[in-house]
Order: sequence, then structure tokens, then C-alpha cells
Amino acid sequence: MTMLKLSLMAFSFIFWAAGLTMLIIGIWAKVSLGSYLALSANNCPSAPAILVATGITVIIWGFLGCFSAATEHQGLLRTYSVFLTAVLVAGVTAGLSALLYRQNVAQGFQEGLHQALLAYGEDEGMADALDALQRALSCCGVKSYRDWLTSPWGLEHNGSVPLSCCRARRVCQHSPPNAHWLHHDGCFSKVSAFVSSNMFYIATAALGLALLQLIGIVLACLLAARVPAHRLGTATPC
Repeated sequence: MTMLKLSLMAFSFIFWAAGLTMLIIGIWAKVSLGSYLALSANNCPSAPAILVATGITVIIWGFLGCFSAATEHQGLLRTYSVFLTAVLVAGVTAGLSALLYRQNVAQGFQEGLHQALLAYGEDEGMADALDALQRALSCCGVKSYRDWLTSPWGLEHNGSVPLSCCRARRVCQHSPPNAHWLHHDGCFSKVSAFVSSNMFYIATAALGLALLQLIGIVLACLLAARVPAHRLGTATPC
């Protein structure tokens, strides 16, 4: 019983730490990546909120897991095992979805970048997000800077490009600017590479965390089954 209690409490602490990590990542994504995610044509802006909500839930249940193990409360232990089972199913689903829909996410960014390019100068929010993306990734346009030359904004400005495409601000004052001073890489290739690689790591982490729940489920069920026998001093089958 002592080993079971200590093992479940140790697992609950690891589970709590994982929830705290998810909460921190969710807050970071909301603050730092919110403007970038707004460029996706898919429903990506809700991802940080989901991470924050999941992190808070896991933190709360991590505390309850420690409490149920310390107090040997059979009802809480069984409820905790049910919650871990739900987390297991959700983790496997999230991990497999991340692996299967990596290309779909990248496609959403491609469509969103095209929409932002066409709406540049009309939608200030998308324009600011696109400018921030081009500066952060040192990229220009969707596939290359030439996308700007045929865009509505570029045609209105005599084949010019935004200042965020330029390596130096002064060279963009010429119309059209010297291509040598522009970022030659398109934003989609950089975003796609970033999304594909990181989605793989996120999917692997989600699957690993989900499989970790098996340990917690077994420990919680074993401890819940042995609590009556421990208290009554009789041996009962699991």
C-alpha cells in the first residue's frame, strides 16, 4: 500500500508538471503566436485557448490525484482513473490528428497568406500580422517577393513591396525596389517547414504523454481496489 501510494503520488506530480507545461505553452502561443495564427485559413487561433484550458484542468486533477492517494479515498481514486482514461483517449486522438493533418494545417497557412496578400491595405489586422511574419522569418510574399508585384496593393504602388520585405528600409523607397535587397524566400516554405517539423514533435509528445496515463490508470485502480482490504485487514480480490 505504501509503495502504491508513493508511486501514484509521484505519477500525479509528473502529471501536474505536464499540465503546467501545457499551460505555459498555451499562454506563450497566445501572446507570441496569436498574430501569426490569425493568418491561417483553418481554425488555428483556438489552439492556444485549448492548450490553456487543458493545462488548467490537468493541474487541478494532478492535485486531486495526490490528495486521493494520500487520503486513500476510494471514490476519488476511481474518478481519477476515469479522468486519466479520458486523457489517454484525448492524447491518442490529438497525437494521431497532428500526424494526419500536418499537411492540412500547412495548406491552411498557404490559403491564409494568399488572402492576407490580397487584402493588404484594406484589412489592417491581417496586414500587421503579415508584416510581422515577414520580418520575423525574413521572407517575402507567399512563394517569393514576385507575389507582391501582381497583388492589388503592389499594382497600386507601381510594383512596390511592403517595407517588411526589405533587408534595409531605405532601399524600399525606390519603386520597384532592387531585388538584391529583398528577402528572396517565400513565407509559405518557411511556415510549412516550421509547422511540419513542430507538429511531428507535438504529436510524438502527445502520444507519449497519453501512453504515460496507462501507468497512472493501473496505479489508481490497484490502490482503489486494495483500500477496503487495507482498512478492514481482510484480503479481497481485485
